[in-house]
Amino acid sequence: MHVTVRDELIQLIKDEAVFHGDFTLSSGRKASYYIDLRKLSLDSRAAPLIGDVLLDLVDDLEFDAAGGLTLGADPLANSILHRSIHRGKSVDAFVVRKEPKDHGRGKQVEGPDIAGKRVVVVEDTSTTGGSPLQAVQALRREGAEVLAVAVIVDRATGAKDVIEAEGVPYRAAITLDDLGLKPQ
Repeated sequence: MHVTVRDELIQLIKDEAVFHGDFTLSSGRKASYYIDLRKLSLDSRAAPLIGDVLLDLVDDLEFDAAGGLTLGADPLANSILHRSIHRGKSVDAFVVRKEPKDHGRGKQVEGPDIAGKRVVVVEDTSTTGGSPLQAVQALRREGAEVLAVAVIVDRATGAKDVIEAEGVPYRAAITLDDLGLKPQ
């Protein structure tokens, strides 16, 4: 059987990034497991896999840059930036701050100018859709065209509905079922 890059990433997540116990998610919700994708998105074995899996997820889109709300989206955007070169593409990365800086140029979106650019918002995992939606709103204020929100793992807790209600397609590379987990 042929093992895909996505299969490799799923196995790494199962082996090293799923923790069982009592957790409070950033959304405030309680969960009996936690998917710690930052543990892998900053890992030299997983980062290239993440870049490839996310690029595969949005392969049908022509876009200039990828990024999202700092901190979770930062390593994902960098993985895409680096892996895009191997595909003969040039995809820049950007970072969206939670709030505009109160000094310097007062920017909320850092990186190359995204005004008039076609962008994809990335997120490791989303429960309520709040973080990607905050990024979408900031990017729209800066004049970017947001083509999609792409997440590595969908927790099946309503993020898709929230994002799509804003007119942005929501794509997930990996489901809870792929990881042998149940929605909470």
